[in-house]
Amino acid sequence: MKAQIRKLVTFVDETRREMGKDIAPATRKACAVAIIRNPYAGRYQEDLSELIEIGAELGGLLGKRCVDALGISPAKAESYGKAAMVGEHGELEHAAAILHPALGKPLRDAVEKGAALVPSSKAMGGPGQVLDVPLGHKDAAYVRSHFDAMRISINDSPRADEIMVAVALTDSGRPLPRIGGLQVSEIEGRDGLR
Repeated sequence: MKAQIRKLVTFVDETRREMGKDIAPATRKACAVAIIRNPYAGRYQEDLSELIEIGAELGGLLGKRCVDALGISPAKAESYGKAAMVGEHGELEHAAAILHPALGKPLRDAVEKGAALVPSSKAMGGPGQVLDVPLGHKDAAYVRSHFDAMRISINDSPRADEIMVAVALTDSGRPLPRIGGLQVSEIEGRDGLR
């Protein structure tokens, strides 16, 4: 593995009650995070292929950790998202190199499909700052009940020479969705939109 991982953290968020109403089954989100050494920290590098390779490694690793944390089969994952926060000695392009060219395919393999684009966010920051991981349905972008996010924070990450890389999955949409849009039962899953 090319990624030099200092720490792996997994979060699970389970909502059982909202606005005085029971949520059954509970809505659940999981986020798996890798804190890695940034091989390009403190210097400009034209070729970012090492980070692209690391993204491919982390897509599968973090996707599987989320599936395991939710205790579901890969096909039962409904939403996904990805995000990265670069420490102060890096640049946003380092986050883009990890997230975009190669992380998506292994993540899709970890959740058995994924016709829709994987929502993403990039940020620069330091230890303890909040990173928003956007979420959308894995097979159809127009499923409004699954427009969501997961906010994470790790008290000692990312350090100046690190990158915090996160993948989030859900096994459902938001609690009490009621703003219309394409329903899960109507998904065709062919073009990533509907």
